[in-house]
Amino acid sequence: MSETHVVKRGDGERPLEPLPHPIRTLDMGAPLRWLRLGWQDLKQAPGPSLVYGFSLVIFFDLISWLVWGGEGIVVLFSLVLAFILAGPLLAFGLYSISRQLEQGRVPRLGVCLRESRHHLRNELLFAIVLLLVLLIWARAATMVNIFAPIDEESGWLGVVQFLAIGSAVGSIFAGLVFSISVVSLPMMLDRDTDAITAALTSINAVRKNKGPMLLWAALIVLLMLLGFATALLGLALVLPLLGHASWHAYRETVLPPVAEGQGGL
Repeated sequence: MSETHVVKRGDGERPLEPLPHPIRTLDMGAPLRWLRLGWQDLKQAPGPSLVYGFSLVIFFDLISWLVWGGEGIVVLFSLVLAFILAGPLLAFGLYSISRQLEQGRVPRLGVCLRESRHHLRNELLFAIVLLLVLLIWARAATMVNIFAPIDEESGWLGVVQFLAIGSAVGSIFAGLVFSISVVSLPMMLDRDTDAITAALTSINAVRKNKGPMLLWAALIVLLMLLGFATALLGLALVLPLLGHASWHAYRETVLPPVAEGQGGL
């Protein structure tokens, strides 16, 4: 890809940031390092971390209870929608805890809330982008049901075909959501970057580090499944762990400003 350019404004004004930010090339051991560092953060600040973890569990339990009477697809859509809209707001607190630890400070929930409120506009913009992807995903799922319908006469071959097509379509959208979010939210917190720049940088990070990022996605899915297998209670520990690990994923993946001139896209 071409060399990164930084467009400057007038004298005395802050230069525009590169779009996207340069990133490092990662090795396959990086995701395990992120989890190890995330676990260390969780052990150093168990109180604030678990406050966020149990808050997420209570939130999703409440949403599940509110929508449980609806049809299956309505329940699923409502849960995913709630996660997309509330997730960025809550995740910022976990990134802030890791950031405070990195700076040698004692993590405080008040600081987490202030930083989250400061970036509220970008958080909501990012949530809207995810919501648009979700709506397109839902439409694509409907089209799969139209062109590859399944009924009592379909047989096992029809079921396999439906699941294969549905899984292929779902994996495309899941990969897109993962790509635009893997380092974007911590980056917005740390550098006050706008949501679009952060998302493009995140996509570039996945493009350049396909193997490590694929492993990281698989670890996230595995840990989330373990959390759900415990009736959501395990998520009180899994979500803070993933939040802290995601901060370290960002810190290792995206070059710091002083080193951006030495890295490539």
